[in-house]
Amino acid sequence: MQVLFDTNVLLDALLLREAFVADAVFLLEAVETGRIVGFVSATTVTDVHYLVKRQAKSAEAAMTAVTRLLALMEVCPVDREVLELAITLGLADFEDAMQVAGAAALGLDAIVTRDVDGFVDSSILVLSPDGLKKHLLQLGS
Repeated sequence: MQVLFDTNVLLDALLLREAFVADAVFLLEAVETGRIVGFVSATTVTDVHYLVKRQAKSAEAAMTAVTRLLALMEVCPVDREVLELAITLGLADFEDAMQVAGAAALGLDAIVTRDVDGFVDSSILVLSPDGLKKHLLQLGS
């Protein structure tokens, strides 16, 4: 299964957001072990750098987070084709539309996000971290 990780799920793991970290870490471990292939949007990488640097107040921590992501995940390019497709999707949030367009351009199976409602009418399956975790656990049993 090839899954695009939304920024919020990655930040849950990287910033140890208490209410969400367990599911996020489980999913990143699923990527590490090859149970799923993880993808991030190119723009997510810059968002992660910015947000980790701001919260940790450390450029080194931010670069470490980016390095970890790039070692673990494949990157969905954001080019003119993806941006133009995002415009046509009609989603309320352009960033979410761009994520859907990037995932669609690569033929990915799903997007994992805590903002499932932001992806209404997505042409790609959208799962919450808990939903993807349950799906993976069902496959493993």
